Amino acid sequence: MDSNSTQILLCYNDFVDQKKIPKLNGQQDPQEQLHGKSFKDLKKLAREGHWAQSHALRAQAYQHIFQYIPCRLMTPDASVYRDVACKLFGKQNTSLDPLPEFLTGSVMPEYCLTKEGVTSLKKILICISNLYPDITYCPLLPAVTSLILHYSPDEAQCFENTCRLLYCNAPHTSYIDHTFLSHEASCMTFGDLANKHCPAAHRLIACSSENIFEVYSQWLVWLFDGLPFDYVIRILDVYLLEGQKVLYRIALALLRQYQVSVASEGLEVTDLKGNLQSFVREIREHMTADKLLEKAFGIRLFSRKEIWLLHMANRKALMEKGVTSVQHRQPFHLTVNADNFTSTIVTIQEMRIVWSWIPERFSLFSPALLFSTSENGYSLQRFYSCCEGYEPTVLLLKTTLGEVCGAFLSSDWNERKKSGGTTSFFGTGECFVFTVQPSIERYEWVFIKRPELAKAVPLPKLDMIKYRLSPFLAIRHFKLPSRTASMFMSGTHEGIIIGGGGGQALFIDADLHHGRTEHCETFDNPPLCQENFKVQLLEVWGFQNS
Repeated sequence: MDSNSTQILLCYNDFVDQKKIPKLNGQQDPQEQLHGKSFKDLKKLAREGHWAQSHALRAQAYQHIFQYIPCRLMTPDASVYRDVACKLFGKQNTSLDPLPEFLTGSVMPEYCLTKEGVTSLKKILICISNLYPDITYCPLLPAVTSLILHYSPDEAQCFENTCRLLYCNAPHTSYIDHTFLSHEASCMTFGDLANKHCPAAHRLIACSSENIFEVYSQWLVWLFDGLPFDYVIRILDVYLLEGQKVLYRIALALLRQYQVSVASEGLEVTDLKGNLQSFVREIREHMTADKLLEKAFGIRLFSRKEIWLLHMANRKALMEKGVTSVQHRQPFHLTVNADNFTSTIVTIQEMRIVWSWIPERFSLFSPALLFSTSENGYSLQRFYSCCEGYEPTVLLLKTTLGEVCGAFLSSDWNERKKSGGTTSFFGTGECFVFTVQPSIERYEWVFIKRPELAKAVPLPKLDMIKYRLSPFLAIRHFKLPSRTASMFMSGTHEGIIIGGGGGQALFIDADLHHGRTEHCETFDNPPLCQENFKVQLLEVWGFQNS
């Protein structure tokens, strides 16, 4: 090993307990491996674990990567830290307690730090707090700062690199949420992604936990307070290059593997949060770090822009709900309960499962009955007049044979008027159809499961401002292989149609008495009940914005 590599290894001895940090045998020369590498090259190397076998190479790689991260012009550097630290900690007996208020509820992992390293970590966090009063809630910051400190030559450089992550200004890219609103929106976004990409795990959580959001709000804890150090540091390798989207991927892969483990062992889940955390802590029994990353990158997420748009929509919903500062989220089971929900079609438990499928930003609100054939009669005109002005809505239908099915519809039925009375489809890819009786199942837009079939379309910034309640998965975002794969909802004086292409997932006639269900290309669903059916009851539910 050359002198440069030796210097890098020695430079963090004061911070790191060499007895705790994993012993590696890599002998790569940092200068040779990183010289002339582009950002794209580094991303590929990080995913492949190219510097996973050398602490020296990893330290050099991190310093190289941080220079690529764009950030605000006035982001403080190492020299600013030295000045601030001198003023704050100039006296030997200066107390490091209490820690900044924004660290309330934070995971404070020490990993392989020495006592001196933990002291340095606290000093860096206090300096960040002193310089950034706009940081009000930041539970991820201690863990990320601690990891960076392991591979930094001194406190000042660790401070500078952490600040670059905090104030990265790359388009649609974020690393660390630093307000309660943003953190909650990220938890909701993870819940949305889990709902779409881990349906079996999501169903397990919905059936085993009264408060789904409480489970999903722990997703960062799974990663940074559960996984072993050598797993976490491999995640950091790619996180520094790709941002928060990587963390979503890893957490989704863990969630999928947890469900597989529960199913294969036939376990009865009594304490889901505790079981999940134990599973993460014992991850070595299930997969290696490389296998975890392989599974994570095998999940076909939508683009960074799409995830960013979803995050923005979740922020908006939280603000409308009045959630902007630290407070407890209303438990999931209280959103749908006996005080605010009575249906002639589904039970409370069945509605809770349906509610768990809808996007997080809407499940903040309790269901509100907009239309019911029991109260409003069997009239399509009354159906439209009761439902117009509301989006999204949930349609529930019970046939005369006792079968129950329905649909989550993302757009206002008023949209049908734009076609001048002709059959025209509208809605977004958040729409889905489902069955409740005799079995409960959901069928989403076909591109949720096969996003590779559609290519993202770049949007002007002005379009992002115009989004209302359904910005996620709008058709204008994608180049679709066929129009029949995006027939979400349609309404005329002859009836309503949900899903199209080769058939209709649901058609209900103008008298709301007869209907038909078939396989359709939009949702790739089987018939939701007997193909030609008679309607016994029909309800439409909106969302109480209060």
